[in-house]
Amino acid sequence: MTRRNGYALMAALAAVVVLVSAAIYVGVSGDARDDDLRAGPRHPQGSAAPASSGTWVGTWSSSPAAAEPRTEAGFAGRSIRNVVHTSVGGSSARITLSNLYGRTPLSITHASIALAAAPNNPSAAAGTLRRLSFGGNHSVVVKPGGQVVSDPVRLRVPHDADLLVTTFSPTPSGPVTYHPHARQISYVADGDRVSDLRGDAYTQQSPYWRYLAAVDVLSREAEGAVVVLGDSLTDGVSSTMGANARWTDVLSDRLRDEQGAPRYSVLNQGISGNRILSDGLGRPADNPSGLSRFERDALSRTGVKAVVIALGVNDILRNPQQTSSEEILDGLRELTRQAHARGLRVIGATLMPFGGHRGYTPELDEVRRQVNEEIRSGKVFDAVVDFDRALRDPYAPERLREPYDSGDHLHPSDEGFKKMAYAFNLASLRGSVPAEL
Repeated sequence: MTRRNGYALMAALAAVVVLVSAAIYVGVSGDARDDDLRAGPRHPQGSAAPASSGTWVGTWSSSPAAAEPRTEAGFAGRSIRNVVHTSVGGSSARITLSNLYGRTPLSITHASIALAAAPNNPSAAAGTLRRLSFGGNHSVVVKPGGQVVSDPVRLRVPHDADLLVTTFSPTPSGPVTYHPHARQISYVADGDRVSDLRGDAYTQQSPYWRYLAAVDVLSREAEGAVVVLGDSLTDGVSSTMGANARWTDVLSDRLRDEQGAPRYSVLNQGISGNRILSDGLGRPADNPSGLSRFERDALSRTGVKAVVIALGVNDILRNPQQTSSEEILDGLRELTRQAHARGLRVIGATLMPFGGHRGYTPELDEVRRQVNEEIRSGKVFDAVVDFDRALRDPYAPERLREPYDSGDHLHPSDEGFKKMAYAFNLASLRGSVPAEL
């Protein structure tokens, strides 16, 4: 074979390779286009299509606590702009709205989500406002006692940031489902201002969260969530307004920043005055007991991997006072059993001292000590966070140390909340669930 013929043969072979490769490419590309067509039309920017892969986890949530007084007509004709603070970030977001305490259907005709332009501010950051839909519709009706989850929208949600979640209801809806001790200022405007970027129309401030129960994100920075079931000590009623200084906020910072920590978001399900055993008045009950709300507020949260239980002080202090430590401990063990049935790890908190509080008596304090002794024995929870030991005065163990006391001898100061978060052994959030305690 001449050199020229050899070159010709090599060129012909190369051409065949190119043609075969092109055919394979066209075939693969054609299959991809067919998949796209079978999947439906492409979604525009800001639509329900997730922007990337990840895990759905809760970045914020709050427990519906009661029917807001004097809201029999609801908030007809007004826009509610809830301000909430994220625990972890993500590439898409969705919300949960609750009408748990409503007696009539709640009609939401418009809803939106956006990043706040600045902390505690009702204006939206440029380019971040997304209209929300529910099953493909911009309007939704939430039945009395029910809740709805929105379709996801593409939105780059940062961790440790404020979100604005806005709803508009044109008609009376009956009592408003709310969380009264938000420690965060939200806003209300007359008319449908759901799509307003500027916050000028939001002239009414509110210390409550209304209708909003959760915000989830599609996250690549979190592998799950830890849910905290608690009372006012978890709700953060004595923390600085708008500063995100609750102990759960500090715990969230630790989980994000410390090397080797579980990459969990933190979901605060505290309700001020909450008890393990006793419900409040009404149907459904205002301030439902920890036992009655555990499924809804803890076990059903998105991405939950572990549960922290910080309840019991109000069972001792509030009427009717529970003076049997065994009754309290039985309630705590039942919560642990329910979590174990879902394969969830449970960390329990000791009860902090309340010496000097108006409800203090030595007899009630003895009940608290008995509960703590059993918790520390390892017979109630999988692991223990010892808030009592961390915050009590070593010279007067029935009282909080002065720097950690907000002044009412029951609720911590901001410094006390920080101490609570740093009392947490982060490694305790991981681990196997024992078959039986």
